[in-house]
Amino acid sequence: MALEFLLLALGIAAAGYFLGEGLKNFKNPGAKSLLDSLDDDVEHELISAKEVHNFMGIEKEDAKSLIEEHPDIPHKVINGKVYYPKHSLREWLVNAGK
Repeated sequence: MALEFLLLALGIAAAGYFLGEGLKNFKNPGAKSLLDSLDDDVEHELISAKEVHNFMGIEKEDAKSLIEEHPDIPHKVINGKVYYPKHSLREWLVNAGK
């Protein structure tokens, strides 16, 4: 019985939260939703140099020389390690084929 009340309370709390989020943007329909803001985090996702070959579909050996062969490839060096911004890398790959 107590578990049922707890589940009911959690359901009501969740519904209140989502209704409140919707009402915040009621007069501003162009505002980002909760799901859109989660997509923004994906834009900043970094791929390590060790894993970039999986993302690009190339051999590990080819991935090691990416920056030397393509200095314009989007990358960041953090604490001496190379990372590739996933979103920027995807755009770079699409534009490189043009």
